[in-house]
Amino acid sequence: MDKKFRVFRNIGVNFVIVFMLGFLCVLTINNDVRSVFNPSLANVVYRGNESQNNVSLMINVYWGNEYLPSMLKNFDNFGVKTTFFVGGMWVSKYPEELINLSNKGHEIGNHGFFHKDHDKLNYQDNQKEIMNTHKLVKQYIGQEMTLFAPPSGAFNNDTLNSADDLGYQVIMWSRDTIDWRDQDANLIYERATKKLSNGELVLMHPTLKTAEALPRILQYCKDNNLNVVPVSSALLA
Repeated sequence: MDKKFRVFRNIGVNFVIVFMLGFLCVLTINNDVRSVFNPSLANVVYRGNESQNNVSLMINVYWGNEYLPSMLKNFDNFGVKTTFFVGGMWVSKYPEELINLSNKGHEIGNHGFFHKDHDKLNYQDNQKEIMNTHKLVKQYIGQEMTLFAPPSGAFNNDTLNSADDLGYQVIMWSRDTIDWRDQDANLIYERATKKLSNGELVLMHPTLKTAEALPRILQYCKDNNLNVVPVSSALLA
């Protein structure tokens, strides 16, 4: 009886192992199939290349311009270029600021036009938000943008498909300073730098406390051999 029990037990264990391996293979195949039939699913980026010691401070701009001079001065002082994702409404109010960002060599990305929640928009409305900003930016600086940061990080399949059809890559982030809510320079600094590692995309905005924290953030990156680069550069292998 003991021998028969051991035989049946071994058969049962082997069956479970084979079943689990088959289940994992099905999951892998299904994921590959979904990627083939919906390539936009692979078009969302949460961080850059981890094999390079680069990070990016991605700045979403939709309101005001009063803190940009201070931030730009610090970027200049550290010899840093980064990516500003601009909203269309902001560009329409401050075209000279957009031109200045571009003239200083910073990368310009698309942040939609009216700062809508793109997960609530259909395909056509997603395209409209992206393209209206695209055309406006191109009008002022002659640049074809290719990076889209959806407002509030909200997107759906229509967002991904419309962005993909327009030649855009959807950019999210690996860490959020939440500087629009928490007006605390020390907290912003901590969120931006704590255990900061290769390929990170750090989300921030042009707020008073972000401007105050920025020199320390840039110094931290310099001291820890992390190059602050535009988002497109952070993605490169």
